[in-house]
Amino acid sequence: VPKKLVTTVSGCADDAVAGLVACNPGLRLLQGHRVVLRSDLSAIRGRVALLSGGGSGHEPAHAGYVGKGMLTGVVAGAVFASPSVGSILAAIRAVAQAGAAGILLIVKNYTGDRLNFGMALERARAEGADVRMVVVGDDCAFATPGKAGRRGICGTVLIHKVAGALAEAGASLDEIEKKVMAATKVMGTLGLSLSPCSIPGSKPSFQLAEDEMELGLGIHGEAGVRRMKVLPADKAVETMLKHMTDPSNASHLSLAPGSSVVLVVNNLGGLSCLELGIVAGAAVRCLENRGIRIARALVGSFMTALEMAGVSLTLMLVDEELVRLVDAKTTAMAWPNLLAGPATTRREEVPAPREAPKKAQDEAGTGPGAARVQRVLQRVCSTLLDMQDRLNELDRGAGDGDCGHTHARAAQAIQEWMRSRPLPAAPAQLLSALADVLLEQMGGSSGVLYGLFLTAAAQSLRGRSGSPAWADAMDAGIEAMQRSVPGAVESQCPLGIPFPPELPCVPHRYGGAAPGDRTMLDSLFAASQALHSLRSPGADPLQVLAAAVQSAEAAAEATRHMEAGAGRASYIRSSRLEQPDPGAVAVAAVLGAVLK
Repeated sequence: VPKKLVTTVSGCADDAVAGLVACNPGLRLLQGHRVVLRSDLSAIRGRVALLSGGGSGHEPAHAGYVGKGMLTGVVAGAVFASPSVGSILAAIRAVAQAGAAGILLIVKNYTGDRLNFGMALERARAEGADVRMVVVGDDCAFATPGKAGRRGICGTVLIHKVAGALAEAGASLDEIEKKVMAATKVMGTLGLSLSPCSIPGSKPSFQLAEDEMELGLGIHGEAGVRRMKVLPADKAVETMLKHMTDPSNASHLSLAPGSSVVLVVNNLGGLSCLELGIVAGAAVRCLENRGIRIARALVGSFMTALEMAGVSLTLMLVDEELVRLVDAKTTAMAWPNLLAGPATTRREEVPAPREAPKKAQDEAGTGPGAARVQRVLQRVCSTLLDMQDRLNELDRGAGDGDCGHTHARAAQAIQEWMRSRPLPAAPAQLLSALADVLLEQMGGSSGVLYGLFLTAAAQSLRGRSGSPAWADAMDAGIEAMQRSVPGAVESQCPLGIPFPPELPCVPHRYGGAAPGDRTMLDSLFAASQALHSLRSPGADPLQVLAAAVQSAEAAAEATRHMEAGAGRASYIRSSRLEQPDPGAVAVAAVLGAVLK
């Protein structure tokens, strides 16, 4: 059974609602029921009240949409279970007694919800209440919907918003019902999942292979219409939109070029925000390519299925009035507070700031020396690309598993740079140019540290030549990786709160590591010590370089037995790690490639 962060399985729905109300002063619980109401119920006197609800597990739906300009209240069932008739009737009575001028129930098209809300409606009408019900079915999954009709999924949230804006503006129950019914007919939603979900205390609702995704599944883990191999995000979005708008699909949404839509990109619960942004961009791009205008785009978690790693796309065809209703203000906590405007991938970019003119570069190198440098750099790049997987594997034990990716990105950037221009002839200019490439393209802490090292080494080499100069350059690079920022002292924390005077001030450091801390610096420092022999008269540079490489490789292997004193590895509970440090291994490999 998958792990869940709950207090008790049986009480998880009550606890979730209680937590939401505790953190939001605009919400109140109805005593004795899992019902959330606006705290300002008196404000609905003479206005239409809007009630919705359904099973828990879809958070922030539905309680997140209670507020001025959206729902008056919601009734929550247990996880994935319809709420009881008694609680729904209690909510209807509460808003009726507050003076509501009619009550509209907004219900997702599931048998349990229809039955329970419908029975409560009949009983309330028998008591004299003016109650209507709108059933939302926006699912575009099934080519031939069964007797139950289309399922109600994320599009329901847009109905909440449209109805809420109309009610806040003082529209009558007849007008709201009519306009909401019309909106439900120009709306469609389709889901796609990479994983199942699991009710607390239960096993997952279904299984997907590592290389599979499911199209058209419901928000309770119900099976979809097609199981297929995992696609890239852009292809997955194209597949979804094609299915949603396919005329042979009886539940399709008719979408002609020139149409204007509101787009909702909804996280089904477990998708990362990074993936959600990629999907959102792909959806906007795909719709634009079809000639569709995206009047508004909403991206986030609107109606989830617990921890399901998936996404749904909702499209609602809109005119100016519907856009105004979507834009209307609301205090509902789960509705995004966005600047009103269309979505597009064609926004004009902010011009990049102009760089200060650079000093004239040395002439480009030609001849045997330049060719030799080119070969060395190509060997370094090939070495890093070949060991990408190994570095990633080493990094998984102590970091985030991307050391190989970071070094491969550096290698690819250097290769592209070499193809685009002749290499500088002077060593100082070459190292400085390489530093610029790595600082701009490599990323991560490694990119900064390599950039610092090469920049300082280049400065040390300016106007100098000969073997001792390279030893000095190595020392200068290592010093730059360790030294303090000139004149900068931490007297306060990043939030601006001064440290107590009894605490010593800590200088800002670029790298913060020292030899023996199990970092890339261990290999660099070992090599630099060996390179000191270059300062001795008559030293054989090739022998010294070979010794430096051997020292770096030995130091890299020795990090296997070191305690981590800096970097991500220092946060690992067991500071003694079984594998050598990936940064130290990479440095030793680079030095070895230079010597080959």
